This record gives sequence, structure tokens and C-alpha cells, in this order.
Amino acid sequence: MWFFARDPVRDFPFELIPEPLEGGPPGLWALHRGRKKATGSPVSIFVYDVKPGAEEQTQVAKAAFKRLKTLRHPNILAYIDGLETEKCLHIVTEAVTPLGMYLKARVEAGGLKELELSWGLHQIVKALSFLVNDCSLVHNNVCMAAVFVDRAGEWKLGGLDYMYSAQGDGGGPPRKGVPELEQYDPPELADSSGRTVGEKWSADMWRLGCLIWEVFNGPLLRAAALRNPGKIPKSLVPHYCELVGANPKVRPNPARFLQNCRAPGGFMSNRFVETNLFLEEIQIKEPAEKQKFFQELSKSLDTFPEDFCRHKVLPQLLTAFEFGSAGAVVLTPLFKVGKFLSAEEYQQKVIPVVVKMFSSTDRAMRIRLLQQMEQFIQYLDEPTVNSQIFPHVVHGFLDTNPAIREQTVKSMLLLAPKLNETNLNVELMKHFARLQAKDEQGPIRCNTTVCLGKIGSYLSASTRHRVLTSAFSRATKDPFAPSRVAGVLGFAATHNLYSMSDCAHKILPVLCSLTVDPEKSVRDQAFKAIRSFLSKLESVSEDPTQLAEVEKDVHAASSPGMGGAAASWAGWAVTGVSSLTSKLIRAHPTAAPTETNVPQRPVPEGLPAPAPTPVPAAPSASGQWETQEEGRDTAEDTSSTDRWDDEDWGSLEQEAESVLAQQDDWSTGGQVGRAGQVSLAANSDHKSLDSDWSSWEAEGSWEQGWQEPSPPEPPPEGTRLASEYNWGHPEPSDKGDPFAALTARRETGSQLKPESWGDHNWESLDVDRQAKAELARKKREERRREMEAKRAERKAAKGPMKLGARKLD
Repeated sequence: MWFFARDPVRDFPFELIPEPLEGGPPGLWALHRGRKKATGSPVSIFVYDVKPGAEEQTQVAKAAFKRLKTLRHPNILAYIDGLETEKCLHIVTEAVTPLGMYLKARVEAGGLKELELSWGLHQIVKALSFLVNDCSLVHNNVCMAAVFVDRAGEWKLGGLDYMYSAQGDGGGPPRKGVPELEQYDPPELADSSGRTVGEKWSADMWRLGCLIWEVFNGPLLRAAALRNPGKIPKSLVPHYCELVGANPKVRPNPARFLQNCRAPGGFMSNRFVETNLFLEEIQIKEPAEKQKFFQELSKSLDTFPEDFCRHKVLPQLLTAFEFGSAGAVVLTPLFKVGKFLSAEEYQQKVIPVVVKMFSSTDRAMRIRLLQQMEQFIQYLDEPTVNSQIFPHVVHGFLDTNPAIREQTVKSMLLLAPKLNETNLNVELMKHFARLQAKDEQGPIRCNTTVCLGKIGSYLSASTRHRVLTSAFSRATKDPFAPSRVAGVLGFAATHNLYSMSDCAHKILPVLCSLTVDPEKSVRDQAFKAIRSFLSKLESVSEDPTQLAEVEKDVHAASSPGMGGAAASWAGWAVTGVSSLTSKLIRAHPTAAPTETNVPQRPVPEGLPAPAPTPVPAAPSASGQWETQEEGRDTAEDTSSTDRWDDEDWGSLEQEAESVLAQQDDWSTGGQVGRAGQVSLAANSDHKSLDSDWSSWEAEGSWEQGWQEPSPPEPPPEGTRLASEYNWGHPEPSDKGDPFAALTARRETGSQLKPESWGDHNWESLDVDRQAKAELARKKREERRREMEAKRAERKAAKGPMKLGARKLD
């Protein structure tokens, strides 16, 4: 039986990339990039190849392997795994980059900020303090090659090859044997007399001064260069001079050095260092402290390094929301950090948290999400929006807080392109109808109209035909002036979605009524919109072949590209009017549009109020147009409350065939009086909004209204009038035939010519009418006096009746 030896390197769970990194640490180890075979996560692998005759260096490498494996500190290079064989040593750590390479790359990318350097040096000094004060160890190798930077920009102290105990129980410091490292040794080590003996931290603090000089000035070629601080910041120079002083006893302890630099005005006294220190201790902070920290964090994120925000701040924010009680305060910094993520990272890290946040009942959380939606909407896919986000967002339409209702309306501008057919054309329209009709806040009604104009292009063709005209017409009746402006702009923004027939019969009449609006802004926009629609109608009238091109979008399917006009026409409302919504709500609370505050037809300044027009017995050619206008006005005023309070947009655009069937034909009879129009308006309270908004055709035909009524046709020759017949009475009545009087009046009227309206004696008719009224009044008075006299006689004859007596007669 044969046995094959297993190769430990091949079975190692980490894969090594053969080429070592340029600028790696000099000396024993070669730094390679690697990755974990199971997950592919990146790591760094330090490799030492065992060479014959280098037993001393091998022992140093093994000691470093042991030290790194046992030392655990946030500022010391993190050990993950290791491999020790007869041929090599492998140390696997977190993915890092040598400090020299990192600084060079940052300078090429635009330079380093002092904030980053201050925190990096803070971490190295804190690691030295841990080694010296807590572990009684001397690092003995502090230099640029011993510092590494992880992906979050955190500086890590490595290079533990030549570490030794400060208590002397493990022997003296090992010999380095590398000239590049020996130049960092302090001057007292060259003094063999031993007269200049310092503290246990003195040598490492000297090397720290050399590291500070190299960070700001580049590679240190000789020790004499330390006398010139060069580019070291002025706030750090005094403390740097203490580090490179010739007297080792004057060099401060690492802990005291940190304290000095953290003093007010010190190099390490800044917002970046304070933020990092808080994040390191966030698990033991009080909830109130966390709330305050996250509220102030977003103000500083713009000045922080991008890598730091992505890899250190973001995990803390996600953890604070997932397991802590941070709540809505994490949203603003979370979305700010999200700008630094790729689309894939955003989907993996942020979107799951956002979806979970939408199900929260916290109002502060909900309004923050709605306000910040623009920052993450692009990363949401349609199934997620329709199944997990929209069902929670629509609750905001019913919220009692006006700010949440307003933000919910605004958010529909972003969600509409991702909503499915049912959510967009049914559910959303239902909520919009209720808000526009019954919301007590005028600015919210205004923003609902604006939003509808912007998302009109995403609606289906049937929904557009059923909703848009009705909704914008309703907005023009709103008592809140900006809502009326929004209704006009809504028509103009969606002008390409209406047929020419709708423009002429439904839209222009509504716009014309606004030309006498009390608000000049409403009148100005109405005139602009009227000119726009008239130009389209005129162009089609001149060239009917353009009709198909002009109406190409009327029956087209919903298309995002059709919303450009809406964005340009209605863009003012969200940025202008609705940005003041909260102020308007607090300062000018607008009552709900009820019957008492429906705007009446305004009268321009300088004109007297119109007097009530008398109802003529029969309409004539000269009074036909006035009668039509009065009937329409009455019908509109009577039914305006119905239209405003009704939520059913679905029935607004159906044809009112029953109303049309009841109308008299103007071109034949010419007998449509104001009484009929008023009756139609009175009955409109019992009709649906279908007949309300379709009544532009029903309340008198606009086309037939311009025609002259034809005179009544004379009866055929030989036809006898009703008054000429003997109806079977044996004797003629003394009162005369009533039909004869009517016949005489008809014959008299038929003899009048059209131009004889002014020659007729209307005064005699008035005198006769007054005489008859006076005669009737006298008769009523005589009758009343007779009745009173009879009652008095009966009462005097019988006398008073006793209680309980029975009346016999």
C-alpha cells in the first residue's frame, strides 16, 4: 500500500497571488495579496522563505509569527491564519497596503488631508501606548515600513519582528541586520558608555518622530534632516521636537503625547478624530449620546475620506439601525454615505435596510424616507416598489399629519415610473381624487394637481381620458389660488394628451372662465394656455391633415418620454409653491372646499355686479345667447359642490346621453328658456360627476348656440285653428272663447316684423297688467273683511261656551 504525503501549502484555505507588492516591508517578509478560497474575500499574506544558514533570521521570523498571533488590538495588524512548514512561513492578515504605497497613491489622486494623517498617527501612537504601558513590550521597529493601511483608511502597526520585553526577562533587543532599518535607531544606542539611559519608551518615541517626519516630508535619508521640521504642521511641531530631542529622558510617554496633541487647538483635536473615537466606543454609549452623534454626523461626512465613510461609518450606521434604537436619525448620514457605493454594493447593503424602514410606524422615520427618496429610488427595482414599498407609502395619504401627506404626494413623482398598472391607474388615482377634493390644506390640494400633471404621461390612455380633464377642471374651482394656477398649468403640461374635440368642448370653456379670476397670476396663466390651445385648433383647422399628428399621443400607451412637457410646465409648483407648504399650513390654514367656500364667478374690478335678468315669456333671437350663458352659470354654481366632493374620477368622462336627449333643438324650436336650464341645474345635485363634467355638451350645444333660430313655420293652408271649432256647447258662452283671445294675440304677433321690436307699445301692456293686479288685490281685501264679519256675528249670537259643553249645532 502506498501513502502520499499531503502538501500543506496546497491544502491551505487561502490562495496566494505570486507577485509581491512593490514597496513592501524591507527585511524578512514579502507581502502578497491573496484571497480566501471559500468566499473570495481579499486578504494579505506575509511570506518568509526558510533559507539554509539563516537560522537566526528564521528564529526572528518565528518569534514575529508568535507575537502577531497572540497580540490583539484594534490598532495592530489583525492576524487571521498562518502556516508554518520546513520551507516557509505564511501569515494571513486583513487586507492591507503598505503606508508608503498608500501615501503615494493618495498624493497622486489629489493629496492627503491633515484630518487623515492626524487620525493615522493617533492610531500608531495608541498602539505604542498599548505595547509599552499595558504589555511592557518595546516595538523596536517603528518606521514607514512597519505601518499598513486597511481599506477603511485605518493605520495598523505591524513589523513585530524585532520586538522584545521592556523588563529584560527575554534578553536584549535582537540584531536587525538590515541597514534600511538601523537608520531609525536613536542616538543613545550608539553610545556604548550607557550614560544616556532613558525610559522604556524612549527609543520607540524617537522612531515615532522619524515616522512623523517621513509622513510629511518623504523618505528619511539621514538623521540630520530631523532638525528641520519641513512640512510638519505648526500645531504638531512642538510635540515633534520633544520626540527627536537628544535627551531620551525628555521624550514623552505615548499616552502623554496623545494627551498633549488632543488638547484644544492641538493637531489631533478635530471632528474626524472625535468621530472615530466615538465609533470605537459606540456600543457603550447612551441612547441620547448616539442620537446626538448621528444628528451631527451628516454635517461632517462631506469632509471625511470616502473609504472611511464606506468601510467604517456605513457598517456602524447599519448596525445602529438593525440592533440599536437610533431610528430615523441614521437616515440622513446613511444616504449620504450611500453616494460612495457602487450599484451592486448599494443593493446588497442599503436597500434591504431601506425596505425594512418603510414598514416602520415611526412618523419621523417615514417622513425622512420620503424626503430622501430621490437618493435611493434609482436602486429600487419594480417588483420591490410594488410589493414592499408602495403598500406602506400609500398609508401616508390618510395620515393626519399634513407634512406626511404632502411628502407622500411628492414621492409619487419618483415612484410613478416604477408602479404597475393597478397601483398607478387605480389605487393612486383613488387617493389623488380624495386628496384633491377633500383635503383641508390648500397647498396639498395644489401639489396633488401638480403631481398629476407630471405623472400624466405614465398613465394608461383610458385613465388619461377619464381623469386628467376632470381633475384639472376641478382644480380650477379650488378656493386656493395656487391650486387654480396648478390646474391651468396641468392642462398646458398635458396638452398633447387631449383630442381636438376635448380641447374645444371641455378645456377651453374652463380656461375662459378663469380669465376673470380675481388673482392676476391665474388670469395670466389662463391666457397663455388659451393661446396655446387655440393655436393648435387653428393649425388643424387650416390643415386637417395634421390632425393625426397632433393627436398621436392621445391614444398612445404610457411612455416616460412624454413627460418632458409636464416637467417644464409644472416644475415651478414643487419648487415654488409646495416648498412653502409647511409655512402656509402653519400661517394660513385653508378650510376644506365645502359648499360655503366654493369660489363664485369673480367680477372684474370697476364693473358693477350683474343684475338678475328677467325671464322672458319666450326666448327671442336677440336674447338667446344671454339665456344660454345664464343657464350654464346656474348649472355650474349649483353642481360645483357635487363635483368638488365626489371622489369617483372614473365616471367623469362618460357621455351624458340622457341629458342630451332631454335638450330641445335650438336650430328648430328655439324654445329653450332659462327655466329649463335652471331646472337642469337644480337636478344636477342628484346626478353623478359623469353628467357634471360632460355637461359642456348638455347645457346647450356650443356649435348650435351660434346659429340664428328659424321662425316658426306657418300652418298648412286650410288648417283651422282650435278657436274656430264649436266644441258642442248649445249656446255661445257669455265669457267668450278663450282660444279666440289667444288666436287674436297670435295673429297680432305674427304681423310684427323682426325690425319692429322697438315700435311695439310695451307701456300699454304694463298699465293693463298693473290694473289687473290692483283689482285682484281689492277683491282679496273685500273677501277678508266679509269673512271676519261673519265670524264675529256667530260668536256674539252663541256666547261663550262652558268647559266640557258639547257643541250641538
